[in-house]
Amino acid sequence: MTATIDPYAVGAPARGFLARLSPLAKLAGPLPAMLLLIFTRDLATPAVFLGLAYVLVLAGARLTGRIALLLFVAVPVGAAVIGFALSLWADPSRVDRSVPIVSLGDWTLYLGAIEIGLATGIRLAAILALGFIAGLTTTGPDLVRALVQQLRVPYRIGYTALAAFRFVPRFGYELEVIRQAHRVRGAHGGRGPFAAVARWWGYIVPLLAGAIRHAERVALAMDARAFGAHPDRTERYLLPWRRRDTVFTALFWIASTAVLVALFPWTL
Repeated sequence: MTATIDPYAVGAPARGFLARLSPLAKLAGPLPAMLLLIFTRDLATPAVFLGLAYVLVLAGARLTGRIALLLFVAVPVGAAVIGFALSLWADPSRVDRSVPIVSLGDWTLYLGAIEIGLATGIRLAAILALGFIAGLTTTGPDLVRALVQQLRVPYRIGYTALAAFRFVPRFGYELEVIRQAHRVRGAHGGRGPFAAVARWWGYIVPLLAGAIRHAERVALAMDARAFGAHPDRTERYLLPWRRRDTVFTALFWIASTAVLVALFPWTL
């Protein structure tokens, strides 16, 4: 039986230079490149941004086994599968048909279709990898604090959304506790689809009861702290915008502009 850990009971310290940057800087830097990549159609431009994102993540984030599996297995395999699938659906009349690859009756797969499909797959992978710069090195509370403190997002919206988002891992934790309790009692044993349905049906009632109790505790805690009674709140942890955040954002914009100008993936 694997040990179950409350996801909010302990926390690992952040490592790497990206963890020391403001969450808004890690969002503002890659955001223009992510938006412009939507309108590119070549292979080189998203490949360069994909490599840039990987370099930043590997150099500035804490590399764990799960992150390594995500970067080196899930993203490449997903991009390849999406690219190959889209190449099968490409319109043969709109691709380069000079190099046929596979022919089955009247249908022919051309190299131009594969290039278009791979360009789309790599473009999606590059956008996803640029999002990893902030996603893998920023916690939810820090992002909310930065939005409230720097962008003046109303704290009623920010912290309410954070409380709702925290329900998801909390449900996962309570579901694992319920499963272990059922295993200890030997409830809903057996194999097959009917046993699986019986097990999941036995999880629903205690899971809903735990969700209601957790929601009541959160509501009471927010009321006890006078949540929403005043237009602003005193923050215990401050996330100021520092000079290094400006430098990171400016350097990322300069690098993105240089790549786009050098490759210029659009036709005039």
